[in-house]
Amino acid sequence: MTRDIALGQFIPGKGIIHRMDARVKILLLITYIVLIFCAFNFVSLGIVTASVIAIILISDIPVKMYLKSLKVIIVIILITSILNIFYGSGDPLVQFGIFKITLEGIYRAIFVTVRIICLIFISSCLTFTTSPTDLTDAIERLMKPLKIFHIKVHEIAMMMTIALRFVPTLLEETDKIMSAQKARGADMESGGMIKKIKAMTPVLIPLFVSAFRRAYELAVAMECRCYQGGDGRTRMKVLKINKLDVACILVTVLFLVGVILCNIFFAAKI
Repeated sequence: MTRDIALGQFIPGKGIIHRMDARVKILLLITYIVLIFCAFNFVSLGIVTASVIAIILISDIPVKMYLKSLKVIIVIILITSILNIFYGSGDPLVQFGIFKITLEGIYRAIFVTVRIICLIFISSCLTFTTSPTDLTDAIERLMKPLKIFHIKVHEIAMMMTIALRFVPTLLEETDKIMSAQKARGADMESGGMIKKIKAMTPVLIPLFVSAFRRAYELAVAMECRCYQGGDGRTRMKVLKINKLDVACILVTVLFLVGVILCNIFFAAKI
């Protein structure tokens, strides 16, 4: 199962989104998150969904990678959708005792499901197309105004990026430990929930040891390279906003205007 998790992975490429400035990608991601939750009718929701599909197609990333990122939380999406079906007012279409399914509940379930899926896809696009180094630089540049409050912006950006980068590494390590334990005869699939949780103990302990060992090795490597934080450091690759970034910003603004107009001229469903 851990092999199917794509969170935090970077896939090198030469697509349009790969060539964009990382700062612009982060800002556009925030904008699209706002768009996703500002779609209050099916027309505006359709515009947002179409834009997310277009981004997936031009990202030069296999669609199966996006589906892998969705596979991890598919159970949460289903549970959330089912709960929202029963959370609506109006005349019931079907009723089971105190539980009732209304048209508003169905609308709510559809909106919640589409919003979560779009959110996962658009967030995965950022990590798939942005290297950890560029992501660190972009976060640091965007948080630069916080330096006036004596906040260590570079260190915060570095920690966030390292944590994101180590997610696939630790998942791969978990898969190796589970395979090794199964080869030694460990049973991790049969029995009830309590038994399965107890069976994970031989996996968690080596995983924590491995995580601390990797963290120590990373700290030693940074010290050996005389890493002293962000003050006075130069960058081999300087982030610059180009015409492609400006064009993407303008397209996003058009989508934002379209969603606002749809919310004004069409009746809201939720």
